[in-house]
Amino acid sequence: MAPPHYAATPTERIMLELIEHEAIVCEAYKDSRGVWTWGVGVTNASGHKVYPRYRKNPATILRVLEIYEWLLRTKYQPEVLKAFAGVRLSEAQLGAALSFHWNTGAIGEADWVRSFRRGAEKAAHSEFLNWATPREIIGRRKLERALFFDGAWSSDGVVTFYPRVDQGPRANPIWSSATQIDIRPELRAVCAQVAREAAR
Repeated sequence: MAPPHYAATPTERIMLELIEHEAIVCEAYKDSRGVWTWGVGVTNASGHKVYPRYRKNPATILRVLEIYEWLLRTKYQPEVLKAFAGVRLSEAQLGAALSFHWNTGAIGEADWVRSFRRGAEKAAHSEFLNWATPREIIGRRKLERALFFDGAWSSDGVVTFYPRVDQGPRANPIWSSATQIDIRPELRAVCAQVAREAAR
């Protein structure tokens, strides 16, 4: 068996896995709690202001992925690595933890992280589902848990894209407009640009 691949930064595979649990909407919309959201589930709380910037002003998918990669690398990844300080995470573990943190913002207070760090993997496995509210998030948590503990990847590079948003006060994505798109070419372009800038 090959040794695990250890990742210090979000890889293309990690980024594809996380998007698999989200979707892409290029225009600002209101989520189920009425929070203005954009791109790959980005809100103003991320530090990238999405409202009013993208309200009735859709960006390109490439721009969505540029912001997504930037936020993962500069905000979410450092917070995950801090929560696991002293622990060498595999690519799968980093991917699962990033997906969990992107969705909850709670990697620093998660009980399963504390249990895992002290070697109580059985407890950590069980505690992962303590973060399964609302009910529709349970499937995502189970996939993240399977990735973290078993290395089971679920993404194939094809993600849900909502090209249309209600222009009235509801501002929800128009669910019937959902389509499946392969974002690997655009994501590879973003990763290549980041690599070029890092090499300068």
